[in-house]
Amino acid sequence: MSVFKYQVTMSCGGCAGAVTRAINKLDGVSKLDVSLENQLVTVESDSLIYDTVLETIKKTGKSVTEIAQ
Repeated sequence: MSVFKYQVTMSCGGCAGAVTRAINKLDGVSKLDVSLENQLVTVESDSLIYDTVLETIKKTGKSVTEIAQ
């Protein structure tokens, strides 16, 4: 199982919801945690790759900083 972490600028619950909805549309997400308080998104998956999740988050319009894996 791979665990990916991303620093995502989210200013409200709507932002967190948008990120959550976008990632949940991806096939292969085993676990997802979106922390508005910590501005952190953690994804666990057996089949996804880091860049796929990164691009999905970017498509929501949120600023994403890669966290070294």
